[in-house]
Amino acid sequence: MDACFLGIAELAEAPSVAVVVDVMRAFTVAAWAFGQGAEKIVLAESLDEALALKARHPDWVALKDGPAAPGFDLVNSPGLLRSVDLGGRTVVQKTTAGTVGALAVKEASLVLCASFVVAEATAQLLRTRKSDSVTFVVTGEDGQADEDLACAQYIARRATEAVTDAADFLRRAGESHAAAELAEGVRQGVHPDDVALCLELDRFPFAMRATLEDSLMVLRPCAVPSLPDEALTDGASTEEASTDGASTDEASI
Repeated sequence: MDACFLGIAELAEAPSVAVVVDVMRAFTVAAWAFGQGAEKIVLAESLDEALALKARHPDWVALKDGPAAPGFDLVNSPGLLRSVDLGGRTVVQKTTAGTVGALAVKEASLVLCASFVVAEATAQLLRTRKSDSVTFVVTGEDGQADEDLACAQYIARRATEAVTDAADFLRRAGESHAAAELAEGVRQGVHPDDVALCLELDRFPFAMRATLEDSLMVLRPCAVPSLPDEALTDGASTEEASTDGASTDEASI
């Protein structure tokens, strides 16, 4: 698998397969939303669009970066989200980097959104598809966020190697600028456990696939069949993953 790592601004054209990485915190939060029962997540292009969607669908849950704001139900914090029951709900998410990155590659044939909490499932899905080329979109800090790059590199390696030690990748993420800002309270809308939750490797057993549905970019959990590590070296498995917009109940959460 040929992996390249690009910032959002470096995307000259839509790749065939894109893995959009936002560890702290958009796609950790998205995974937690599915873990709390959300059916789907609509990735909004702007705060105004998020509010407009909420106005048209009052039962939807609107979520944003930063402090609480009128019209929004939640903030982009896994620590605050983990106690919220989202059973069967639709979440509208707008963040500074993660949702922007996903929308930037919406024309790709496969768009996966990832963080450490879904790293193994994401790597498994890449293995089953046997993609020749994968573009990892490093969303934070104009493509320089080390927590996102570390996660992207870990997933890329895990997709092709039977044994991969996550310790150094997690260490880099934990020592990143974003982790320091969250721990020091520089950012708003933060829970004290956010950094630890963002570094919880493989907390959830599903990948997350984004697809265009009626002009909206919609993220859903995607169940991934287990693939023996032996298949990484002998090509034994040809099983294809289900990537056609698996519902929450299909994702075993």
